[in-house]
Amino acid sequence: MTTSGSEAGRLSDATLLSERLKTTREYLNYSQLWVSERTGIPRSAISEIERGARRVDSLELKKLARLYRYPVGYFLDEDVDAIPAEHALAGLPRRLNNLKMEDLNQVMKFAQFLEMSYQASTEAGDDDLPVPERRGAAS
Repeated sequence: MTTSGSEAGRLSDATLLSERLKTTREYLNYSQLWVSERTGIPRSAISEIERGARRVDSLELKKLARLYRYPVGYFLDEDVDAIPAEHALAGLPRRLNNLKMEDLNQVMKFAQFLEMSYQASTEAGDDDLPVPERRGAAS
């Protein structure tokens, strides 16, 4: 059985979407259970979406993007290497040039998060989203 080009494109789009959702959730240090409780999407569905075993519908994607404070467009972007904060390091003070590469990567990820958060709040017109409890934090 062969797949047509458009079918293969849909599969890669779905894979990219599921990977971005999982990567973003993990970067924010949110558990699937916490996300489930805040969005009303069953935890098992979140797991299936992140594994690519289930499609995410538009309303679910909107809920997830809003909770993660990323614009929906980021998750749907076809550019595999989309890095909204690619120029974020250019504005950093020169004294940060001594950071290790792994530290610079963390700064880039955080800058990307801040940019996405700003875009998402602008899209939604919403600045009163809940602040999550961190996994492993004392209750």
